[in-house]
Amino acid sequence: MKSNATPFVLLPPRLTVVFTLARLLQRMELSAAPIDARQYRSVATRLAEELGAVPADEPLAAILQAHPAAAELYENLYYAHAGLCRTPLELAAEAEADTLALLARASRAA
Repeated sequence: MKSNATPFVLLPPRLTVVFTLARLLQRMELSAAPIDARQYRSVATRLAEELGAVPADEPLAAILQAHPAAAELYENLYYAHAGLCRTPLELAAEAEADTLALLARASRAA
């Protein structure tokens, strides 16, 4: 029988702030209530700083797996070097094709 349980990964103390900010950003993303733009930007900026200072290892991957908003931010931070590194290949290819089509339409309209 296949389990849907999230695997347990011991969180190193160095990732406590990353985990806390990732969780907060995810809650903000899912909130039905309006979120203050300055507060959102503050959390995202702080998380980006933290993500830039930690190694890409298994515990970080577990945090990003559990928090899609943080994973998207991480991917955007490293896009220049790794492309859509956390996005499944099919979705990444689809996004690239959509972008090319949009750019072609924009250039024809200009």
